[in-house]
Amino acid sequence: MPVSSPVIGITTLVDEPNTRIRRAYADAVFRAGATPIHLPVPRPEDRDRAVARYLDLCDGFVLTGGFDPATERYGQPTDPRVTREHPDRQAFEEALLNALDQRARTPVLGVCLGMQLMALHAGGTLNQWMSDTVPSHAAHYDDHVHRIIPEIDPAPIAAGEVTSWHRQSVSDPGRLRVVARAEDGVIEAVDLPDRAFYLGVQWHPERTRHDALGDAIFRALVEHCRQPASR
Repeated sequence: MPVSSPVIGITTLVDEPNTRIRRAYADAVFRAGATPIHLPVPRPEDRDRAVARYLDLCDGFVLTGGFDPATERYGQPTDPRVTREHPDRQAFEEALLNALDQRARTPVLGVCLGMQLMALHAGGTLNQWMSDTVPSHAAHYDDHVHRIIPEIDPAPIAAGEVTSWHRQSVSDPGRLRVVARAEDGVIEAVDLPDRAFYLGVQWHPERTRHDALGDAIFRALVEHCRQPASR
């Protein structure tokens, strides 16, 4: 049966002794017509149980922004200049992505760090310090607004201006398909076309004013969650 009011699980940061996330994510999910719930990062001993329960509870997921992932397990040393994401959070979201591989009809939206983890999970690599190689790197940080351009036709997202805050980017998306880039060539959106809805965006749609690149992305996530057998 279709789900009239989907439950969207939103991943959270670890800020010891708290877990937290920006309110804007829940606001965007509410505006899209779904019910948001925050997913506390479990302790390592509770990780598998938490992933299983979250999968049973949620019709779709938002992997949110955060700090920078450790990349050693992906064959790439972590740049010493980065601010590492809490290891419990990274391990939890990696486990969640692994489990979601077995649920191809469960919609997933990755935002900023979320997109980067999706790319690493798909065998990709990161540009860990954009200022070394991207002259226009400052346009992608501190909630600056810049333009993105779809790279495929038809594309699941539109051209327009987005709000960004990241010092890293995806350099190789692995098995993911590049959907859009910034005008400077930075990869801005990726997906897997053989999944029901599996979209990663480098910008922050929860605080992007351009509707087609902001709230419309959350509406698309929720609409896919309303389809039968989304879990």
